[in-house]
Amino acid sequence: MKLDFDSLIARINELSRKNKTVGLTDEELKERDVLRQKYLNNFKANFKQQLDTIKFVEDEENEGNGGVKH
Repeated sequence: MKLDFDSLIARINELSRKNKTVGLTDEELKERDVLRQKYLNNFKANFKQQLDTIKFVEDEENEGNGGVKH
């Protein structure tokens, strides 16, 4: 079962609403756990990617003057 990010969130929310009203079957509980883990893994990967692209201004300033700190 391959879902894009929006479909993944929509299905998690659908299962959450169903759980609050009528409850989930054992199969749906397993699906919910798998979907939640996929969501968390995706979130962590995206967050790490954002952090990896951050450049600190201090680092850029030091590159321009031969690495000498002021």
